[in-house]
Amino acid sequence: MRKKKWVEPFLENENEYLIENCLNRHDGMPLYVEIGMGMGDFITESADGNRDVFYVGLEKEPTCVARAIKKAQDRKLENFRVILEDASHIEELFEKNSIDVIYLHFSDPWPKKRNHKRRLTYPTFLSKYQELLKDGGMLIVKTDNEDFFDDTLGYFESSSFRLLETSRNYINEDEPMTAYQARFVAEGKPIYYAKYMNHKV
Repeated sequence: MRKKKWVEPFLENENEYLIENCLNRHDGMPLYVEIGMGMGDFITESADGNRDVFYVGLEKEPTCVARAIKKAQDRKLENFRVILEDASHIEELFEKNSIDVIYLHFSDPWPKKRNHKRRLTYPTFLSKYQELLKDGGMLIVKTDNEDFFDDTLGYFESSSFRLLETSRNYINEDEPMTAYQARFVAEGKPIYYAKYMNHKV
């Protein structure tokens, strides 16, 4: 995404929604994290509808972060924060056993085999999620890429996560959609979905 001129000064002056990490957070609210939140359509609408849940969006693109914060400001959200960081450092940003739900929505599929290790569902990432999620915590995957989805199912088979639900034509009109999902649904493209439960070994 092309960086807009207003983004850098906007983020430099942002001291409410932009945080460096989610360590030492003791407010007692359930913690839901969207990794790669994009422009924040799903997470801000979710936070607006569930004020008793604390939502954190992790995103590496400054323009996306800035646009998500503007949406949070418009909604006057008190239960939402953003971390501007790459997901490869996620274990430094959250405490172990602190997250109730992780969302992986339309992550970069990195189709070339040499780049598969960058996938957010690759086993090295799954190991990190297992540490950060509570026992019984949920991890939800949505994608429009069938090859990525099939590979992802294989990655999870080698983990201790338990598969709860899966669909190759996911539809849920009662939940918010990401910008990508809304576009794919409008085009009639299938959404691939899987829900897993973390099981501490």
